[in-house]
Amino acid sequence: MKWRCIVLFIIRPTTFQDKEWGFGDADPAIFNPSHFDAHQIARAAASAGFRGLISVAKHHDGFCLWPTKTTTYSIARSPWKNGKGDMVREFMEASRENGLKFGVYLSAWDRNDTRYGTPAYAEAYREQLTELMSNYGELFTSWHDGANGGDGYYGGRKEKRIIDRTTYYEWEEKTWAIVRKLQPMACIFSDVGPDMRWVGNEKGYAAETSWATITPIGLNGAKPVPGAVEEHNLPTGDRFGRFWIPAECDVPLRDGWFYHKNQDLRVKTPEQLFEIYLKSVGRGANMNLGLAPMPEGILHPNDVKALQYFGRKLRKTFETNLAKGAVATSTSLRGNSAAFAPANIFDGDRYSYYAPEDGVFTPEIEVTLDGEKEFDIIRLRENIKLGQRMDSVQVWIWKNQQWQHVASATSIGANRLIKLSEPIKTSKLKICLFAPVEPTLSDFALFKEFKEPFFFDSPAMENNERQSYSFVNKEKTKKDIERSLFVIKGNEMVFKLDGSVTKMVYEPRQDGRKEGIVIKYAIYSSDDGKTWSSVTRGEFSNILANPVQQIVEFGKTIDAKFIKVVALENSEITFKDLAFYK
Repeated sequence: MKWRCIVLFIIRPTTFQDKEWGFGDADPAIFNPSHFDAHQIARAAASAGFRGLISVAKHHDGFCLWPTKTTTYSIARSPWKNGKGDMVREFMEASRENGLKFGVYLSAWDRNDTRYGTPAYAEAYREQLTELMSNYGELFTSWHDGANGGDGYYGGRKEKRIIDRTTYYEWEEKTWAIVRKLQPMACIFSDVGPDMRWVGNEKGYAAETSWATITPIGLNGAKPVPGAVEEHNLPTGDRFGRFWIPAECDVPLRDGWFYHKNQDLRVKTPEQLFEIYLKSVGRGANMNLGLAPMPEGILHPNDVKALQYFGRKLRKTFETNLAKGAVATSTSLRGNSAAFAPANIFDGDRYSYYAPEDGVFTPEIEVTLDGEKEFDIIRLRENIKLGQRMDSVQVWIWKNQQWQHVASATSIGANRLIKLSEPIKTSKLKICLFAPVEPTLSDFALFKEFKEPFFFDSPAMENNERQSYSFVNKEKTKKDIERSLFVIKGNEMVFKLDGSVTKMVYEPRQDGRKEGIVIKYAIYSSDDGKTWSSVTRGEFSNILANPVQQIVEFGKTIDAKFIKVVALENSEITFKDLAFYK
C-alpha cells in the first residue's frame, strides 16, 4: 500500500436532481454535464497531494458511466456527447496525465435493474466488473461498499427487495476472483477487505489505536461479507487479528457525497482536511476524500481552492524534517551491528530500522538534535514488512535539566503522526518503545505545522432567517441535555409555527448512536392542526453512515400554522437540532 491519499469522484443523474442517493428512476436524458472537464478535477486532486483517483462507475441508482453491454441504463442513453461518451475512460486518461493512479467503484446494489435479487443480476454485476477490469488499463483498486438491497425503482416495480448478502454475490467464490485474475495488483476494498477495510464511519477518522490486523465478524454468527459485518472493531482493527486488512477512511469534501448548491459554503477547509489527514494517514490508514462535481461537470471554485490550500499545507508542513542532522544512541542494539543502529531512523528509508537485542522489548533511544528546534508534529514509523509490533511509544524532551513527558501514542504501524497541543522547543528527546516482541523503528521525524489565512472567494449565500416554533406534542418530547439531543416518543413531530417557512433543516444525533435517526420522512401542513395537506416526502440517504445536517427544500412558501413531520420507519425520533427557515 504505497498510496496514502486517494479521491472518489461522484457525478450521477442525482447530481442534476439535488439528491444524495438516486432511486434508480431518473431519466438518462437529464445526464448532460455541459462543461465536463476530467482534467480540471484531476488537477485539483493532484494539487492536494492525492495519489489516486477512483471513478464511481456505477452507484446505487444503477446508472453506468461507461457504455456497458449489460444494461440500457447507461451513459449511452444520455444526450452527453450524443450517447457516444465514456466518462470512466475520460477520468482514467485525465488521472494518468496528472500523475494519479486510477481505480473504479462499482456498486453491488442496483435500484434500477429489474433483475436485482435474481441470479441473473448477480451474473450481470460480474459482467460489469469484468468490463471495468478489462478495458481501462492498470487499476490500483476495485472499490465496493456495503449498501445492498432495499427500496428501488427496479424497472418500474417500485418495491423493496431483500437479498441474502452472505451468498448472493458469491464474493470469494466468483466476484473477487475476477479482480484477482484481470487486475492482480489492484487492492480490493470493502467492509471486510480482503485488502483494505472500511473504517466504520464516514468522518475520515481511524481510531486512536488502529491495528492493520483484524478478524471480521459476521452478523448473528454468519459469514462476514460487505454490508453484513459487525462494525465495532472496524475503526480499531484487532491486536491479534487473523488478517492483514488496513483501514481506509472515507469522507466527503462537503457534508454530502453528491453536489448540492446549498453546501457551497460547507466545503471542508484546509485546517479541517489536515485534521482528517492526521487522524487517517497519521494513524496508519488511507485517506479517501469524496469530490462532487457540479451539474456542469466541474468542481466548484470553493472545492478547488480548499484542495489547493490543503496540498500546500501538506507540502509546507512536511518539507522540512527538523530532526535532520540529529544523532541517536540506544540502551540496547541488536548484535552491536550498524545494520540495526539508531542512525537508521534518520536515513529516509522506511525499511532500514533500529532494533534492540533479542529479548529486549522496552528499549530507549536518545536523540540529540542539531541545535534547539521548535516543532508540534512527531512522526514515527515501524518497518511494516516485519509487522505492526509496537503497542505504544512515549516521547520525552530534555527541559530545565530534566526529562519531561510530551507525547504518547499506541499502534504505531506504517505511519504515526502525533500532533502536540502547542509547539515546543528542545535540543534533546528520548523515545521509549513498548512491544511484546523486539520493536523495529524505521523513522523518527519532527515538523512544524504550516499555517496561513484561508477564506472562500465565493460570496455568502442568502442567510435565511430561522423561524421560531413550539412543540405541540411536547408531552412526548424529552431533551437529553447530557447527550445534547431531543427524543420524541412515537414517529410524529407536530410544530406550531410563528410564521411562513420555505425549508426544514434536520441535524441527526451526534453521539455515535443510530437509534431514532430519521431515514424516510413525510411532511404535512395544516391551518387547524386537524386537516393535513402533503408538503413533501423523501429519504435522508446514507444518514446512518454520514450523520450530517440534512436540508429539505419545500419548493414553495408554507403559510400554514402547523407542520407535521412523520418518520415513516421509526418508533421514536431523535435529533440534535431541527429548524424551519423563512
